[in-house]
Amino acid sequence: MPKDFPRARRVAEQLQRELADLIRFEVKDPRVGLMVTLTDVEVTQDMSHAKIFFTVMGDAAQITEIQRVLQHAAGFLRSQLSQRMKLRTMPQLHFHYDESVERGMRLDSLIDQAVAQDRQRSGDSED
Repeated sequence: MPKDFPRARRVAEQLQRELADLIRFEVKDPRVGLMVTLTDVEVTQDMSHAKIFFTVMGDAAQITEIQRVLQHAAGFLRSQLSQRMKLRTMPQLHFHYDESVERGMRLDSLIDQAVAQDRQRSGDSED
């Protein structure tokens, strides 16, 4: 497991806040707008690359399209970030879809089904 670098973590948190603001108010593509939620940002120790994890409620085609739009806007976003943040080098931005929210909802649904089946079985055996 990699060592946690406090400065990299602080930069990642600031990048996440600034990117959320930029995507919401500065990216003019209507496919992105309010649909994108940034869930996490990971910055390498040397601050040269940043993985930006996002989630979108939609189907696979929409997710792929939004990821393509975000990657296309990465240069613009990086230049805007360099004006807002004072870093020696602004990291290259790499956008990745975060499946954890979707996976969590699916697991929650499975747990609810299992609990309902368990209640139904225990109700049947008491009669």
